[in-house]
Amino acid sequence: MSVYLGIDVGSVSTNIVAMSEDDKILQKIYLRTKGQPIQTLLEGLKLIKEKLHNPEVKGVGTTGSGRQLAAVIIGGDVVKNEITAHAVAAAKMVPGVKTVIEIGGQDSKIIIMKNGIVNDFAMNTVCAAGTGSFLDQQASRLNIRIDDFGSIALKAKNPVRIAGRCTVFAESDMIHKQQMGHSLEDILAGLCEALVRNYLSNLGKGKSLLEPVAFQGGVAANIGIKHAFEKALSLNVIVPPNFDVMGAIGVAYLAKSAVQNGKSKFKGFDISEAQFQASSFECSNCSNACEVVQIAKDKKIIARWGDRCGRWTALDKTDKMIG
Repeated sequence: MSVYLGIDVGSVSTNIVAMSEDDKILQKIYLRTKGQPIQTLLEGLKLIKEKLHNPEVKGVGTTGSGRQLAAVIIGGDVVKNEITAHAVAAAKMVPGVKTVIEIGGQDSKIIIMKNGIVNDFAMNTVCAAGTGSFLDQQASRLNIRIDDFGSIALKAKNPVRIAGRCTVFAESDMIHKQQMGHSLEDILAGLCEALVRNYLSNLGKGKSLLEPVAFQGGVAANIGIKHAFEKALSLNVIVPPNFDVMGAIGVAYLAKSAVQNGKSKFKGFDISEAQFQASSFECSNCSNACEVVQIAKDKKIIARWGDRCGRWTALDKTDKMIG
């Protein structure tokens, strides 16, 4: 069996997909990163090997905040940012898509597409009020399962208005609404609408949001948020299949294109047995004081990045030892 791997290493989750040569998703792995991206990535590789019986890997793409790290460790053929990866996947899954809404665990994005190409985009990586972690916190506070959040919200008869500009305001306002006696359904629907207002005012401001609209990322599982977006935009919102791993899917497509008629740099599944160490240091060569990240395999440095001038990146790494 031949596959293309797409790997999305984020701060909350690490997603891996194995895509067949005819673009079918044969396997998808979702793992909590837990602050250990290297170990999580290697664990994901083991699972892919076991589930697909040691498939032939014809190409590998990486994305997410840990994309460089992942590419160095496994031998990535292509490294792309999340905007590109999500846009490619959305264009494949939702033909003619013009607006991509992506909300993950700790960041959110909006991508405006024109003729299949990214025309504009925005990211929110600072305020948690517009992300999945915000919903997780409120579900925990209200003692409900996050999986039930959306279905309960849809039962609301009169959603309350909750200040959603930041988590502090939202939590205090939600408690106030509880004390006033509003129902759980109305409060959850209010939280969904607050998240959508926050998203649209921060990321959608000044942009023309047109159909087809694709909604992806882990929060797309929440049917209450989908309903709130449709209500706010007066547009139909499409949640594509495999909405939760679209970044990985997009970069798998890009890997397939990158290795056409070529050989993959994939280092093989045995790499999951190797020992890797990540470290960093501040360069004192100039006033930029760049933080240089270095990765070592079995104590031998195999990659460096982060220096603006390329001084450390360009150094011969093969004979450098640490430890």
